[in-house]
Amino acid sequence: MLSTKLPLAVAFIVLLSLLVSGITPYDRLTWLMETLPVMIALPLLIKTYRQFRLTDMLYVLIGLHALVLIVGGTYTYARVPIGFDVQNWFELDRNPYDKLGHLMQGFVPALIAREILLRMRYLTSRRMTAFLCVAIALAISAVYELIEWGAAVAMGQGADEFLGTQGDVWDTQSDMLCAMIGAIVALLGLSRYHDRQMQSLETHRRAEP
Repeated sequence: MLSTKLPLAVAFIVLLSLLVSGITPYDRLTWLMETLPVMIALPLLIKTYRQFRLTDMLYVLIGLHALVLIVGGTYTYARVPIGFDVQNWFELDRNPYDKLGHLMQGFVPALIAREILLRMRYLTSRRMTAFLCVAIALAISAVYELIEWGAAVAMGQGADEFLGTQGDVWDTQSDMLCAMIGAIVALLGLSRYHDRQMQSLETHRRAEP
């Protein structure tokens, strides 16, 4: 029987982190907007766990992505403390923490798309799967940038903390580039291990009564 310990541990850590982060965030509205994907994804993953359990690797990566979002929402991306340390180490012009968020925005969705496409037998070609996974990650990134634009139009200066552009006029383009890089790195670095995880998962599921 497949162990539920790791998915449960990931869910517990994410939920606890979310609750703690909501106590005294820097800006309540920004926290809500930044952590909303976590609030949507966590119940959805719990609801679909029995019907379509994901690989343990994917649960861990989704959990890490959620923590990146939670930290960004707590401090706002432009004020995350570790980002200032990185900024000083590399003598950067801005806090780069939001770029980590956008790298994860490509890294994790690309692997989620890969697992769904391959396990549901929508595709058999690994090359076409890789291409579509990068395209899906870029599409998600583009939709997020449209949401940011909509927030800027609706809220005016009130959306500055959510946008986190830090004066960079090319922030949208660099965010999407980071998502594309994250997707490509994920596929190049983890596809073989991901295949083994999916094979092991299917083997265990077939062996269950």
